[in-house]
Amino acid sequence: MAANISFAQNDRESRETFTLKLAVDSLNFYQQEVQKSKYFIKEKALQIYPGEHIFIEAEIKAGIIESMKVVKENKNPSKTIEIELSQNAEGRKNTGMTLEVSNPFDKRLTYNALMYMLGKNEWTATSVIPVRPKLKSFEMWNDVIITLVLDDWKLEK
Repeated sequence: MAANISFAQNDRESRETFTLKLAVDSLNFYQQEVQKSKYFIKEKALQIYPGEHIFIEAEIKAGIIESMKVVKENKNPSKTIEIELSQNAEGRKNTGMTLEVSNPFDKRLTYNALMYMLGKNEWTATSVIPVRPKLKSFEMWNDVIITLVLDDWKLEK
C-alpha cells in the first residue's frame, strides 16, 4: 500500500534567517539577526520586516477572509494580497518607511497595524487606511520601524 503525500510547492510558511540593517542617521544604523520564523505569528496576524516583499493567498468564503497563507509566487492574482515594507534612506540617514498593500478583491480590504519602532520598547498601534478594491495603498511613517504586525483582515463594502 502506497501513501501519496504532497505539499503545495508554492507555500512559504517561514522566512529564512537574515540580517536586518536599517539606516538611522548619518552616524548610526540598526542591525539585528532575524531568526528563521513564521510569517503568521498567529492566525491571520502577519509579521513583516523592512525589505520583505510578501505574497499572501487568501481564501474567501461568503465575503469573509477564511484563511491566509504566504506563497513564493503570485500564481493566483485574483486572491493574492501583495505586501512590501521598505525603508527610504538618503545615504545613511532614514527618510521614512513605506508599507505597500495591494488589494486584488472587489471589496475594500481593511486591517490593523502594530509597529515596533527603534527607541521604543513596546508595540504601538498605528492608523492605516482601507485599501480600495483592485488598488494599492501606501502608508508612510518617519520613524525607523523594526517590524510591523498586520492583523484583523476584513473585506468591506
